Amino acid sequence: MPTDALLMRPATAADAGPLAELYLLAREAAFPAMPRPVHDDDSVRAWVHRWFEPHATPVPEAWVAEAGERLVGFVMLEDDWVHSLYVDPELVGQGIGSALLDLAKGLRRGGLGLWVFESNEPARRFYTRHGFVDVRRTDGSDNEEREPDVEMRWEPRPTLAGLRGRIDEVDDKLAGLLAARARLTALSQQVKEVPGAQGRDPGREREIARRMARLAPELGEARLARIMDVVITESLEATGHGADRASGTDGADRADRE
Repeated sequence: MPTDALLMRPATAADAGPLAELYLLAREAAFPAMPRPVHDDDSVRAWVHRWFEPHATPVPEAWVAEAGERLVGFVMLEDDWVHSLYVDPELVGQGIGSALLDLAKGLRRGGLGLWVFESNEPARRFYTRHGFVDVRRTDGSDNEEREPDVEMRWEPRPTLAGLRGRIDEVDDKLAGLLAARARLTALSQQVKEVPGAQGRDPGREREIARRMARLAPELGEARLARIMDVVITESLEATGHGADRASGTDGADRADRE
């Protein structure tokens, strides 16, 4: 299908029904690369209709692609995030998704983020071709489907100031996570038979490094083991349990022994 034959326009409440049906068709066609929705079809239809309620929160911005009078795809944006981008399964590979994504980039010239399931390799390749890069991976505990996913980001022209701003955002989150971990470390010392450095568990630390490497393969297990050794050592020091640290222990065997 020639993409110059597509009509791109903002979605209206009259599109809610066709949008919901296209969403359901596309999700079913994408299985098993994408898990099926956790909500039944009627709940999905009601959710799409709520996009067009006067006081919808968050306020979605949905655009549709039409060929003739047929709705063949749509993209829904929330702030600078691509919440949803789906194409009629019969027309995948004909440039409709690319046209919708290019539209989204034009609407969000400062950059776009999105989430994609780790298992959805076709979608990940698609977004990579369009300049998106992996930002982080999760184990899926924060999404409804409980499936591992990947955050991806597109920046039109990365600048040092912009990249430093994003690094600062990550560092702020990291500081909160490190503080939370230190508090949990302190609690764990209260219930351990042998607290402090003497009670560190090499086997558990190696398993934590392996688990983290599955979420951050670009860092590698050995590097993560070294990072976590420092995190655990300093957490124990912060809680007053680090003074009895055993000497001569190989750092490669220390990653989190609480």
